[in-house]
Order: sequence, then structure tokens, then C-alpha cells
Amino acid sequence: MPTRTKFPAKLTAGWLRGQYLSGALEPEAVIREIISRAGRDAEMNIWIEAPAEVHIRPYLEALKELDPQSHPLWGIPFAVKDNIDVKGLPTTAACPDYAYQPDEDASVVARLIAAGAIPVGKSNLDQFATGLVGVRSPYGEAHNALRPEYISGGSSAGSAVAVARGQAVFSLGTDTAGSGRVPAALNGLVGYKPSLGAWPVRGVVPACASLDCVTVFAHNLEDALEVDRAARGLDEADPWSRAVERMPAGLPAKVLLPESPLYFYGPHAAEYRLAWDQAEAAVQALGLPVERVDCTLFFEAASILYDGPWVAERWAGLGEFVENHREAVLPVTEAILSSGAAERHTAASLFQVMHRLQRYKREAELLLQDAVLVLPTCGGTWTREQVAANPVGANSDMGRYTNHCNLLDLSAVAVPAGEADRDLPFGITMFALADSEHLLAGAAARFLAEGDLREVTDADAADAETASSGMITLAVCGLHMRGFPLEKQMLEHGARFWQEARTAPCYELVKLQTEPAKPGLLRQDSGGSSVELELWRMPAESLGSFASLIPAPLGLGRVALEDGREVTGFICEGYAAAAAENITAYGGWRYLPAN
Repeated sequence: MPTRTKFPAKLTAGWLRGQYLSGALEPEAVIREIISRAGRDAEMNIWIEAPAEVHIRPYLEALKELDPQSHPLWGIPFAVKDNIDVKGLPTTAACPDYAYQPDEDASVVARLIAAGAIPVGKSNLDQFATGLVGVRSPYGEAHNALRPEYISGGSSAGSAVAVARGQAVFSLGTDTAGSGRVPAALNGLVGYKPSLGAWPVRGVVPACASLDCVTVFAHNLEDALEVDRAARGLDEADPWSRAVERMPAGLPAKVLLPESPLYFYGPHAAEYRLAWDQAEAAVQALGLPVERVDCTLFFEAASILYDGPWVAERWAGLGEFVENHREAVLPVTEAILSSGAAERHTAASLFQVMHRLQRYKREAELLLQDAVLVLPTCGGTWTREQVAANPVGANSDMGRYTNHCNLLDLSAVAVPAGEADRDLPFGITMFALADSEHLLAGAAARFLAEGDLREVTDADAADAETASSGMITLAVCGLHMRGFPLEKQMLEHGARFWQEARTAPCYELVKLQTEPAKPGLLRQDSGGSSVELELWRMPAESLGSFASLIPAPLGLGRVALEDGREVTGFICEGYAAAAAENITAYGGWRYLPAN
């Protein structure tokens, strides 16, 4: 059935969820639009297995058994890099002779499907995930989403371009040297790389198994973090999996910037240098302490990835196939993989480098305590023609500010930071320790102004922002949060999720004896605790009609946050506490067992 809904060029989960919950749109119409867009862009070499009705239909049928209210990714289409298994579709790793038919979904794909998301196709990549340029594929060079003569970034090339071109809301990539971040920067996206093992890699063709991560590309941070919520967690069948909790978003005690001038490259080196200067100024305007640091340890760690014995890990995983199918492997890919068999990569050399890397890890651990490091995601870009003339050198440059990350067991988020030139996005990456991903979420949200930079600085700026943009920040702590029954009211009033947050440590949370049960947030004169909540952005003109829906003893008032801000939010009248259950110890409504 045709739909009258006009689809935006960029699809986001928040927009789609609002359309679904209001009844304005059905997933079938979204899939038809995606198939149409994929046909429109066929010459851009985005897909290895393009979106098609025949393999998407079973997922549409399965949605009928899932409650949209309790499945936050219900009906949300996503692309899967073709080194990640999707049952029913071949996995090629961009090498037709390597292709196999998986018996089951990769762990992370299975988790996303269980949350209601729809895998629409398998995206193009640098062969065997070896490359950061996006041109090393027998299925064609994936074009940049904005300027097709330029590289798209690799190895997760098609995954990024699919999102940027509106053919998926989010996509899965993988990241060993920077493949979940470089394509984000070159196509104007957010690229979220969780800590090693935080998302399972079972069902992923290994590049360097000890360093590989599954990652997500999206148009905004909130979509990326929603995917993270569904994908994260220990998989006991995956030997590389580990339990890494992402705490509620918080702000770092300081932001680290390099003290020495950085190197920029490519035909737009001067423009990239200027874009970095502007990004540094924006970071310094965030209202957080900034410290200049020596980044030598990060650059020296980065050199280990391809100049040291870690290339032997790639050979260990793929060497037998390459030796038996050399004609099926692209020459540049074969040369890189075969370098792992060099005689210089001895057991002794491996241990020597491991010991050096361990020193770097300790230095990074001390430097990044309660801090985030900010670097350019890329120091430049190239046309696809220029990469063809210098395939190894150009690719090496693209990893200059990314290769250290997984070796040092860091988490990272790549975010847009303006343009270097017309339709050439510039991006920065924030790095944190493995157990400090919450600092990335807070710092990136502030930088991106998912909200407004002024608003997150102080209360006076919040008032100024409200007056200029007509938006207010609203704190919700219960049934209006994402995935709960009254989220629909937020979306119907034009609100969109901004970020997770916590109250100041002076509140109690109670479970009211209502039907359905609701939470009540009560401020205490003394004592109390910090409670998790969500911050949403709502048009100011909608606040009155929204408030009229709130039943006593609940209402709207001022809520003090952990970082010192005060925002409009749900509060509860004190008399209700006498007949309510105190649930403060759970830390938030989302963690209550009954929920």
C-alpha cells in the first residue's frame, strides 16, 4: 500500500519510531523505500548483497510477534558488513572464492534482530577487512556518499555509505585499525567503537582476532548508543567476549589535546589543518578542563600494528586460504597478508613487542584516568584515483590517528566536526579507557550539541538556548523513557531523546501504587542518592499540553543533575512517599526487576 509519508534523506531511529508509534508508517513502506534507494545508487558499489524483498520478508513477518513499545529497535533497518554472518545470506569478506553459507546469525546480529531491528543486506568492504580506503574489493570501489570521486574509507566502506545515503538507519562495521571510525569521518557520521570484547565477535571473519571489534555507524549519537544497549554483553560461547558495563553518560574530569602540531596529508591537507584548529577551539569551549599532552606513546603504539608482528596474526587466520587461492585475492591484499609470513616475525620478536606494548598500555591508563583524548579521525583524504597510484602509502596515512586504539585496549567514538571543504566532512575521535565509555557518551553529546553546547554549560545558557531555538530539556525517569509505554507521548509532542544522565545525590525514587505502577522522584533535604534518568528535547510550545497529561501526585519541576545543571523534569509530591515502595537502591526505574 503506498504511503503519503515523505521520507527524509537521512533516516534516524527517533524519526522512524515516532512514525511507527503514531501509526503514520509501517515497516513495509520503509523497506520499499530502501530497496528503491539501493537501486538508485547501484553504481556506488555499496552492497554485496543488496536489499531485496525476498530475504527481508521473514523479518517483517516476525515483527508481528513483537511489541513495538518494548522493543526499541522495532522495525529499524540496518546494514551488515559482509564479514559478519547473517543466516540465509552468504558471507564473502569481499572474496567470492572464500564465500560460505552461515548456519546462524553472528551473536551481535542475533541480538539486534531480537530487539526488533531488520537486517536489509550485506555491505561492501575492503577485502578481508584489510584496508582503510574502501577501494580494495572485487565488488567495486565503494564511492564516497557526498563526492563519489573520493574514497569512502575502509574497511567498513559500504556500511558507512549505506547509512549516509539513507539506505539504513544504522549499520554494523568492524574495527581493527580504524575501520569503524575512518568511514564515519569521511561520510559525516558517528562511528562508535566499544571496548574490546564488549560486543561479541562470534560469527565475524577475523582480521586480527585479538583486536577485532564490531562497531556501529549512525547519523547521531543517540542511535549509536541505542544499538550499543542491544548489542553489548558477555557471550559465553565467544572466547573473546567479556562483560564490560557502560555506565550512564558522564563528563570527564579533563579533555586531552596533543601538545605538538599534527601531520596532515592529501590534496586537502591545508583545509584539514584549519578544520582541526576549529575543532580544537570547539573542544576548548565545552566548559571542561583541557590539558595538552605528549601523544608520542599513541603514535608509537600505532606503528606496531603493521610494522610489527601483529600482521602475523592476520596470516595465521587467513594464510592457508591465501596460499591455496592466490588468484582470488587482490594483489595489494595478498601482499599485506603475506607479509605476516616474513621470517622476521619470530616468537621472540612478538614477545619483545608485547612487552613494549604493555608499557604503552600502562602509560595510557595513567594518562586517561577520568579523561578523554581528542584527535582528528583522519588527517586528510584522497581521491580514488590518487589511492590507485599510491595504494599502500595512502592507506597508511589514513590510519595515522586510529591504529593505536585497539592495541591499547581503548574505546572510541568518531563524531562529525564540520567540513574540511565543500562536501568533505571533517571528524574527530574521542578515546577513553575500556571501562570509561560513559565518558565518551557524555563528552561526545556535549560536543555534538545533541542539545546545544550552550545549554550543557550552565543554567543561564539553557534559558538563552530555549529562547533562541524554542526547545527545552526535559528529564524523565520512568514510563516516558525509551522502550516504555509512555515514550509515545514524548514522540507525539515532538520530543527526541538527547542523552542519559543522573540526578544529583539528593533524591529518593519510589514505586507508586498506581495502575500501571509509576516512579516518583523526591528531593531530600539530607541524604538521598543519585538516580539514573533520561534527558529529552521538547518544543517549548508542547510543554503545556504534555504537562496536562501528567496525573497527581506527579508533576513537572526543577531537577538537579549530577553535573550541577538544573533542568525541567518529573517530580513527585512528598505525601505520596508514605504509601510507596522505596526503590532508590536499584539506581533507576529501568533496573527494577518487574520492569
